[in-house]
Amino acid sequence: MHIAIVDSSRVVLKLVAGLLEPRGHVIEPFTDSAQALDYISAHPSITALITSLEVRPISGLELCWAARLLGDASRPLSIIVMSSSRSTHTLAEALDSGADDFIEKPPSAEELHARLRAAERLNTMQSALIRLAETDPLTGLTNRRAFMRRAHEAVADAGAGGSLAAILVDIDHFKRINDAHGHDVGDEAIKAVASLISGNGIAGRLGGEEFALLLPDRDIARALVVAERLRRRVVALRIPAEGGPVKLSCSFGVSAWRSGETVDGLLKRADIALYEAKSTGRDRVVSAREERPLSKAC
Repeated sequence: MHIAIVDSSRVVLKLVAGLLEPRGHVIEPFTDSAQALDYISAHPSITALITSLEVRPISGLELCWAARLLGDASRPLSIIVMSSSRSTHTLAEALDSGADDFIEKPPSAEELHARLRAAERLNTMQSALIRLAETDPLTGLTNRRAFMRRAHEAVADAGAGGSLAAILVDIDHFKRINDAHGHDVGDEAIKAVASLISGNGIAGRLGGEEFALLLPDRDIARALVVAERLRRRVVALRIPAEGGPVKLSCSFGVSAWRSGETVDGLLKRADIALYEAKSTGRDRVVSAREERPLSKAC
């Protein structure tokens, strides 16, 4: 496990690290609780926090509360409180502040390792729940909720000086596939298209036969190249069916993020372009109208 340890005493930090490092744990020691919180926030690889209550400038209870908010967002994080006081009141305060477990200070090796084994089990279960909550079960792509969360993060990064493009994808005449060949073949078609999209950027299934792809650090011209490549690969797909292989095509709408634009604005312009692609013949890539003078649409 990657563990942050916070205590005002360097002796305690050295003692705890000495118990954990031989077991393969990676330790990040801190005497400053504010620095520890910043590090945990910036490093999702931290999966456990062991903190004393007597720390500064943020108190141990406040640190538990702030760290719990980080852990609950989208990552597993176990919090273990150390204290030389094992009063019922102290234990209750720690648990109410977000701690998962409590251990006396200085901890014994046997008890500390047992607490961390329990933390690892808890993290494993929480990771599984996060995957279930964020993953589309048919395709393995992120679901709409998780995709939108990542989209907001991508727009924030673009606002810090980067670029970002969005591609919306819709399988053409999907209802005909279901009606003619059955829902099992339809599901295989969805999975095949998802497999092509996956790995190109931030990919998600928005619902039904519609997908979205975000391309960080790509402008409209490069995004159109990606979309056209995907269009050709979809046309080459053959989905096995009783009556013979089923051919597919998809329509694509592409937009590029503009300074100050929201996620909704970026995706709305791609959606309008997708609608135009569908209404003008399908099996094509169309860019948002505002961007056509700047680049040649495919």
